Amino acid sequence: MTDTNPTPEDGDEVQPVDEGSEARASDPESQVDSESPETTDDELTVDDILNAAQADGLDDELSEKIANAEPEHEHLVDLKRVTAEYANYRRRTEANREVERERVTGDVARLLLPVLDDLDRAEKHGDLEGDAPFATIAAKLRASVEKIGLVPFGANGDAFDHNVHEAVFQQPTPGVEAATVIDVVETGYSIGSTLLRAAKVVVAVPAE
Repeated sequence: MTDTNPTPEDGDEVQPVDEGSEARASDPESQVDSESPETTDDELTVDDILNAAQADGLDDELSEKIANAEPEHEHLVDLKRVTAEYANYRRRTEANREVERERVTGDVARLLLPVLDDLDRAEKHGDLEGDAPFATIAAKLRASVEKIGLVPFGANGDAFDHNVHEAVFQQPTPGVEAATVIDVVETGYSIGSTLLRAAKVVVAVPAE
């Protein structure tokens, strides 16, 4: 009988065949996936937080994603920290913006205070009574400054407050138990939490 298996010639090296490797190559389930698992769309990274934080209005949506994230997420603690820091930054920015707005508006309003003082003097002298053109202009000007947030204060009968009142004269008055404003020499003004000018007043104080 003729041998069908080729006989290696002299000098040829015989390579052993690993039958187990061939079996594994032909079996897809036995192959090992060496690739790292892909990141799903629902997973968040620190870069996601930082990029989203640069756009206004995304912090609420981002906070909701973090709240719904899986507890075992490796970046969950970092994400919460970054979100909290950004929220604090937003609050500080808004507060500083409001303070700056009040400052700028106050600088403009201060230029109008002498005009408003003239209107007060004219009113005390009876020049703003009736439907006179000057009275109409005064009313429009006062309404305009109120729209920008300018608030006048200081009236007869107010309890004297050294934080907002400046006493130009103290008058001992029988029957008065606490310092009380009895005349306003110059109206005080404020914008928001900013005091533009204290009211100059005459104060009735208890008689000795």
